[in-house]
Amino acid sequence: MLTEFVRDQCFTVAWFGLMAFVWFGWAQEDPPRSWRVWLGVGSVLGIGFAVAFGVLTAVNWDRPTALEGEYAWFGALVAAEVVAAGTGCLVLTRRGASRWMAWWVAVVVAVHFLPLALLLNDLGVAVVGVVQLVALGGVVSRLRGTTGPSSRLAGPIMGASLLASAMISAAITAPGL
Repeated sequence: MLTEFVRDQCFTVAWFGLMAFVWFGWAQEDPPRSWRVWLGVGSVLGIGFAVAFGVLTAVNWDRPTALEGEYAWFGALVAAEVVAAGTGCLVLTRRGASRWMAWWVAVVVAVHFLPLALLLNDLGVAVVGVVQLVALGGVVSRLRGTTGPSSRLAGPIMGASLLASAMISAAITAPGL
């Protein structure tokens, strides 16, 4: 991403890699047959970035972070994200629309990247969120026309955008380590 904080940069790559693994995994709930290998490859790549940059985060833990003095706001943001995602999923389930849960969680995650970018002092995180929101908005009509789970489309959108962001960020970060 685009921050001056090496520790935050490494952590973001690791976290985006881990979350790419999660989203590609959720996409495997009901994928088209031709997507299965690619979803698996994305999962493996995501875990690779998570492990490699998790180690680099640990090695750089003593370096400054944009979150210094902002941990309470970070915690509040994450709590709000969890409550919004959970409440929305509960409402969807009660309305018999649980197939939309992956899409809803994806929208909540994408929206949370906007204030997170401010906390991390990293415009790249906001760009990821905006790209995700546009892509998720673009698949609503396709999802309405089916009865399958929204993870079929939301998972690859989120997984691919997070993995691409991790790759770009890793390429920016690695030479300076």
